[in-house]
Amino acid sequence: MTTDHDDGYVLALDIGGTGIKGALIGTDRRRPRHEARRPTRRDAGPDAVVEGVLRFARELYDTGRDRWGTPPLAAGVVLPGIVDETTGTAVYAANLDWRDLPLRRLLSDALDGLDVRLGHDVRTAGLAEARLGAAAKAGSGRFFFVALGTGIACAIGTGGGMEHGAHGGAGELGHIIVRPGGARCGCGQRGCLETLASAAAVTRAWAAACGDPAATAADCARAVAAGDPAARAVWQRAVDALADGLLTGISLLDPEIVVIGGGLGEAGDTLLTPLRTALTDRAVAFHRLPELLPAALGDAAGRLGAGLLAWDAALPHAPKGPTP
Repeated sequence: MTTDHDDGYVLALDIGGTGIKGALIGTDRRRPRHEARRPTRRDAGPDAVVEGVLRFARELYDTGRDRWGTPPLAAGVVLPGIVDETTGTAVYAANLDWRDLPLRRLLSDALDGLDVRLGHDVRTAGLAEARLGAAAKAGSGRFFFVALGTGIACAIGTGGGMEHGAHGGAGELGHIIVRPGGARCGCGQRGCLETLASAAAVTRAWAAACGDPAATAADCARAVAAGDPAARAVWQRAVDALADGLLTGISLLDPEIVVIGGGLGEAGDTLLTPLRTALTDRAVAFHRLPELLPAALGDAAGRLGAGLLAWDAALPHAPKGPTP
């Protein structure tokens, strides 16, 4: 009988600003056979980060070959910033200080010519939610995956794939202006959604409101659940801004489902219940509001999505729809 190991495996890397998550993933796309983490060490400079990524990738490659006797079938790598998936280039990654880095070629050279596919971290996490997570369970064809972290990013799913946009910039939900003339955003605009509804924004607002500079968005969520009126005021401002931003996206693209992830998404119903109410209050006759769901894969979404990129490369003619 053929086993999972007999059918091969792929290499997956999720490169973040502080850490790199690696995995070797077999035909059970949800459960890696092997996982490991390494620090990104961005304080050592961009060249040192590249060297660390290449070294870690080679460690994973050698681990798989030593354990199972064959190299991985392909590799998938995801990273933040602007990614050109066609050329395999990290065009701009601010947290890593990478510009026009030919990462696919560098990795392929380090891995004996292995086929390497690059992807944007949030879009690829959305791909994982589409095939393996919350959107797969609901059978959605069109959905948003919204990551509420240090910033706000959105992946747009359509029929099992992800929308990149004409220039690789689709899904910049965090930079929709919801409060004209509001706080200055890192992008240079004022009143962006990111300045109000990201985990970082809620952290800042709650720290100021409660007088504790060490307070976090998670602390605010706990205070909201406990009935603290000051926390509820901070939370509601974020929820209202998020509803305004989401309604713009809903009006444009009419998704069936919105999956909420990232650090703020971990608040679960503390966030989703008032967000549903705020969207309902804002909807007009032509709106068909989507179902709101919490993300299912947590911080595993990036590396699982990287594994899907690799499996798509290894098995290009296999069905790409949601996995049962």
